Amino acid sequence: MPELPEVETVRQGLAQWVVGRRITSVEVRHPRAVRRHVPGDVHFADVLAGRKVLDARRRGKYLWLPLDSGDAIIGHLGMSGQMLLQPPGTTDETHLRVRFRFADDGPELRFVDQRTFGGLSVSEGGAELPDEIAHIARDPMDPEFSDAEFVAALRRRHTEVKRALLDQTLISGVGNIYADEALWRAGLHGARPTDALTGPAAQRLLGHVRDVLGEAIRQGGTSFDALYVNVNGESGYFDRALNAYGREGEPCRRCGAPIRREAFMNRSSYSCPRCQPRPRGSLRG
Repeated sequence: MPELPEVETVRQGLAQWVVGRRITSVEVRHPRAVRRHVPGDVHFADVLAGRKVLDARRRGKYLWLPLDSGDAIIGHLGMSGQMLLQPPGTTDETHLRVRFRFADDGPELRFVDQRTFGGLSVSEGGAELPDEIAHIARDPMDPEFSDAEFVAALRRRHTEVKRALLDQTLISGVGNIYADEALWRAGLHGARPTDALTGPAAQRLLGHVRDVLGEAIRQGGTSFDALYVNVNGESGYFDRALNAYGREGEPCRRCGAPIRREAFMNRSSYSCPRCQPRPRGSLRG
């Protein structure tokens, strides 16, 4: 599933190619793509016709496009969603779900989603921050993110540190890949209790989270298959820099020990058994 760097890469593309343009029509090709828009697909298309896109913003893994009406388009990529810019007349993608046309007759914005786990909706009056995503915490790339508040909240929790990093009400945008990478850099096993972390250790971990996310953004995110691409259909390259995630059995780049894989919340965690020792007494290590 796309995490913060992938969604931020898409946001940057939308800011460059969509902001300032006026929507003339919206074609919903599959109603499931707008299932979160309760009034339905016809209303979704009607309420957006004639509206101008003022900005492209992000909260965690969610995108939103403020409109001149005071409303906003909310987007979530799910597991396979893509926001693509295509010249008018370009052959439709097999999994095209929603098409936006603009008054300047320039590139269309197309929402393509093979698995239809993602979706779009309109938030009434949500231009500043849609109510639907207001509960999601700020991410560490947000200039208003408070390091001190995060460290204090993390240390108050009684849970495992990786579970805390994936909690979008505590810190948003961090998913399985980047949590593993930050923990590898910090030399912490994901099962380490959060309330056992010292303040400096928690601050160092946050620094590694921020560094990993920043480096991934600069490389366009992580692409393991053709499903994640930017608005121009290009893949990201951060997978080449991964130190832990997906490297089971390969030598740790720090100490040479084989990277291990462990089951975690119906997914997998990757870590170095030497650099990231299991905390004593944990069930999984």
